[in-house]
Amino acid sequence: MTSPRFPANRRRALAALGAVSAGLLALSACDKPTPLATVTVGKQSANAEANCYNDGDELKSSDLQSCLKGADAKTVKVDPDATVRFGVDPEVADKGWTLLMNGQPLTDASKKTYRTVPGSVFFNQQYGAKGSTTVVSILEGDGTKATGLWSFKMEKDA
Repeated sequence: MTSPRFPANRRRALAALGAVSAGLLALSACDKPTPLATVTVGKQSANAEANCYNDGDELKSSDLQSCLKGADAKTVKVDPDATVRFGVDPEVADKGWTLLMNGQPLTDASKKTYRTVPGSVFFNQQYGAKGSTTVVSILEGDGTKATGLWSFKMEKDA
């Protein structure tokens, strides 16, 4: 003899299975987040996902040029007397990365997860600074191809 509750239990189990399946399907449709880059000045930090990223594949130079403008870059207030720390995820460090200031190399390529730069550099004309705001970018790549770019606007805080 079949229990009268069996069909209700089966419907609940199927509904739960359907909900789990729908949730997994929704998660699989999400884009994988890009690695993070972080800028720290004193006790203040800002982090961002990449402005340009192609899952580790080479970026087109036309895309790279538009990303270097830093239109969507987070603003970081920098005291010229402070030390600015840049950090990247280990997977970015493994590929190598370079700091750019207004699109020009500021540092040599590194495979470390962080670098420090004096805050005064970002406002010094000798290094290509123009005024009280400078776009600093982290360029991921091995020197032959660029695979990611993160940008921050450094704003003089004096």
